[in-house]
Amino acid sequence: MSDERAGAESNESVDRDDSDLTHVDEEGNVQMVDVGAKPDSRRRAVARGTIHLSASTVRAIRDDEIGKGDVLATARIGAIQAVKHTWETIPMCHQIPITNVDTEFEVADESVTLSVTVGTTGKTGCEMEALEGVTTGLNVVWDMVKAAEKDDDGQYPGTRISDVEVVTKEKATLD
Repeated sequence: MSDERAGAESNESVDRDDSDLTHVDEEGNVQMVDVGAKPDSRRRAVARGTIHLSASTVRAIRDDEIGKGDVLATARIGAIQAVKHTWETIPMCHQIPITNVDTEFEVADESVTLSVTVGTTGKTGCEMEALEGVTTGLNVVWDMVKAAEKDDDGQYPGTRISDVEVVTKEKATLD
C-alpha cells in the first residue's frame, strides 16, 4: 500500500463519525451487530490464497510422499472445519447456517493455491467464513510439509502464505 493511500485511509477513519461504526455502541463498547430485523437472503463468498513452497515439496505433495499423509485431503478437512467454526474465532462474528463449502486446489510448480467457496442462507454474509477456510487450509498445508520445507537451520526461508483475498461476494433476495 502506498504511503499516500495509507494516509488517506487513516484520515478517513479519523474523520469518521462514531455513529458509522457498526460494532461500537454509543459509549464506545464493542458489540455484536443486531441483524435480527434483516430479511434472509442467499449469500455466497469466494476467498483464495497461496502458499509458496519449494519445487521438491510440491512434487512430494503431488506424489503423495509427505510423511504425515495426504496433504490436500487434510487441508480440505481443515478448511471446512474452519468455515464451520468461524463464529468461535472471530469476535462479533455471527454463527450462520452454512449450506455449502467447496474447496479447490491449484497446484503449480512452487505453490499451492486454495479457493474456498461458502454458501449460506441468512441475514449476514459469509466472507469471513471463506477467509477462515483459506487461511486454515493453507496453514494445514504448511504444517503437513514443514519437515520438507525447513532449511539446515530449521527455518523456512522460502515458505510463505500470500495473496489471501475475497474474490467475490454475492447476495440474492429469496423469492
